[in-house]
Amino acid sequence: MLFHSTRGKDSNKTFEEVLMQGLASDGGLFMPNEWPQVDISKLKEMNSFIEIAKYIVPLYTKSSFTDEQVQKILDNTWHSFSDSNLAKIKELDDAKIILELFHGPTAAFKDFGLQLAASFFNESLIRSNKTAIVLGATSGDTGSAAIDSCKRFDSIKSFILLPEGNMSEVQRRQMTTVNSDNVFVLKVNGTFDDCQNIVKEAFKVRSFLKNDQYLLAVNSINWVRLLPQIVYYFYSALKIGVPDKEIVFSVPTGNFGNILAGWMAKKIGLPISKLICASNQNDILTRFFNNGTMERKNVLPSYSPSMDIQVSSNFERLLYEINERDTNKVKQQMKDFKSNGNFEITKNQLKKINKLFSAYMISDEETLELINKVYSDYNYILDPHSAIGYGAAQKALDNNIISKDMSVISLACAHPAKFPEIISKSINVMPKKPSHLENIMSSKEYFNIMDPNINDVQNFIKSNMRN
Repeated sequence: MLFHSTRGKDSNKTFEEVLMQGLASDGGLFMPNEWPQVDISKLKEMNSFIEIAKYIVPLYTKSSFTDEQVQKILDNTWHSFSDSNLAKIKELDDAKIILELFHGPTAAFKDFGLQLAASFFNESLIRSNKTAIVLGATSGDTGSAAIDSCKRFDSIKSFILLPEGNMSEVQRRQMTTVNSDNVFVLKVNGTFDDCQNIVKEAFKVRSFLKNDQYLLAVNSINWVRLLPQIVYYFYSALKIGVPDKEIVFSVPTGNFGNILAGWMAKKIGLPISKLICASNQNDILTRFFNNGTMERKNVLPSYSPSMDIQVSSNFERLLYEINERDTNKVKQQMKDFKSNGNFEITKNQLKKINKLFSAYMISDEETLELINKVYSDYNYILDPHSAIGYGAAQKALDNNIISKDMSVISLACAHPAKFPEIISKSINVMPKKPSHLENIMSSKEYFNIMDPNINDVQNFIKSNMRN
């Protein structure tokens, strides 16, 4: 299995090259040369997340790692999960199912992808006798998961950019209370998109690095991030009886990585009937799936801050497939988007992708109502992002996009305790914190404040690199 850029320049890259490079040299994202196909009958015999991971992950890694090496990495990757299954299925009723992805150490689904990325990073750095700089942007959960995953490896130093003010206090403190010599948190006076732009530009330049250093991507632009997410789609679907049942996934998303993994699961053989793209009021993705135009607007703060995004970086991978892998079309559309803030696809293209995708926007007011209703009906607390996924599924039902006899899995991407103010506002109940978050509000914070300027960020990194 080899990989290539969505914009055409980089081609026939190994898994390790893609892992360590992150973003393609032309600014594109890496995609596999072909889509491997899974044997569902074999997967049906597997009972655990790890078993399924040991089947799926090696499909993409053979160009750099033996199956035995990968299996050893997988056995030692996912640490400090509170549930032995890693992902937990909660059935509200026969048709409404919650996939809990928040049982990792940072209480969010990002722990799946970041822990695997860190394990592969470390293995590659040991091989090459080099060190690395992790540079990432976060709208809430990616940063804390990256910090937790990488801080245990001496070969990696992490620099995480986060927008000033646009996340819950628990989310911020998960990053800023880490006191470690290889962790630096940079609060940027701007939006997530400002932070993400700095990261993308840094990957193009790289001149601030030492000769024996890698610059590593931890955002979902890095291919390895998507692999365990593909796995939990298979794991949850098989647990509820696929392929004998029709399955729908409803996914709250901002950067399009999580739902893209569902689409990838479909590509390699998981019989998904529908993927529901759930947006908050920053509804650039919902508008796209409804009218075929990707149009950037101003970012609006919401009750679901991890989704306060207007540039969904991962969408380029789907766009590439929509354009039947025509890199010239992708380059032009991304150029238009950068200069004009918009691009379009054809009506026929939109009709084709809407056979699988539907999209709905859930407002802040609706989010509060949904948290309240689910708590009232099922004595179950959804975080605001998960409520949006659940609410979008209900809208799909109401609009007859999906039928009532389909099983609907709504992804719960974060623990409600990360958003106590919003939960309390809805149901007047303070969700109980996981034990590892109990003292976080009283812990000392460590961070630096910066303007959204790439030169300043690069200079900061240079001044804090290891000798």
